[in-house]
Amino acid sequence: MNRIQLSRWGLVLLLACSASAARAQIKIGYIDPLSGLMAATGDHGLRELQFAVSRINERGGILGQKLEIVAMDNKLSPQESLTLLNRAVDEGIRYVTQGNGSSVAAALIDGVNKNNARNPDKSVLFLNYAAVDPDFTNSKCSFWHFRFDANSDMKLQAIISSMASDKTIKKVYIIGQDYSFGQQVSKTAKELLKQKMPGVELVGDELHPLAKVKDFAPYVAKLKASGADSIITGNWGSDLALLIRAAKDAGLTAKFYTFYAGVVGGPTAIGEAGVDRVKVVSYYQPNGASKKAIEYIEAFKKKYGDTEDPYTTSIPHALEMLEKAMTSTKSTDPAKVAKAMEGMKFEGFFGPVEMRADDHQFIQPLHIMTFARRDGKKVKFNADGTKDFGFREDVKLDGPATALPTSCQMARPSM
Repeated sequence: MNRIQLSRWGLVLLLACSASAARAQIKIGYIDPLSGLMAATGDHGLRELQFAVSRINERGGILGQKLEIVAMDNKLSPQESLTLLNRAVDEGIRYVTQGNGSSVAAALIDGVNKNNARNPDKSVLFLNYAAVDPDFTNSKCSFWHFRFDANSDMKLQAIISSMASDKTIKKVYIIGQDYSFGQQVSKTAKELLKQKMPGVELVGDELHPLAKVKDFAPYVAKLKASGADSIITGNWGSDLALLIRAAKDAGLTAKFYTFYAGVVGGPTAIGEAGVDRVKVVSYYQPNGASKKAIEYIEAFKKKYGDTEDPYTTSIPHALEMLEKAMTSTKSTDPAKVAKAMEGMKFEGFFGPVEMRADDHQFIQPLHIMTFARRDGKKVKFNADGTKDFGFREDVKLDGPATALPTSCQMARPSM
């Protein structure tokens, strides 16, 4: 081979290496509903993920590789989600994230466990940003699953402790979605009411189909007829917005204690009728937030407008932890990254946070808040694009105060 041929081969190899470097990327599969009644919630989560990823990519990515999001519409179906997980593995995706629907999360945890046992060279790490069934960090805990939201038991502890201080509460009604999360809320709420509020009467406990009810008027009629002065609901997405709207239309004056009143569509549906009546437990509290959180919120609103709130800070927290783990291990291998994430601590948007090593449950501050008018002091930020309304903080619980014991007996792979 002469010198000219060698030069040509060198150029070919150089171009091939450059092309490979340009294609180098860390893919994250986003498996959530992007169609149907819950599409608004899934779309919003996707925008938050895209925004958080863009900020990392603007800094050069991780280990010189850019992050790429692969959006996958699961139609809120566990079966469809497993199909998408298999597709993700085939496409070389080693990180997946999901949050809408604990039934979906349960299927993904099982699917990831089975895949990783069969194909250790194609292992997948599941970053759960919002599915809150407590079993996922107890009896069903997995080395390959990390939850960045507080579980429903943690949130109910905060909610019912705050209710117990209100001596005007006499009758409580529980209403929720008929799947694993709603069933867990009902079960735990009843147990906690007996423990913390033994003098209160439970006047209703009802589950309705998930993402199928378009008219909640019949359910609200039952709420009114029960005489309940307080309602506990884990509803989210369209199921919460439609429930609140129907309650407003019917003139229901009971207080609502919710998990997701601040998410897309919620505050708009609540409106004037919900002032000082609708409560929420959340890790997102923009009023009085840290400089880090304020910068993030303002940057998000600058890009997407004032009609959306970046309330899913579990997503940038997950990506921050992912970045720290990959950087410290100098690896994108899911097993090495998972090991590095265990026990990791850093300053989050609203206070110190920790990924508990025992069960992969994220420990972070929680806030009990009340829907209120903006006053420029306690309520500076509007919610959901409403001009006049936001959430006023009643109680803040630091991370350690939210933590509950775990029954997790985690099996870890040999490294």
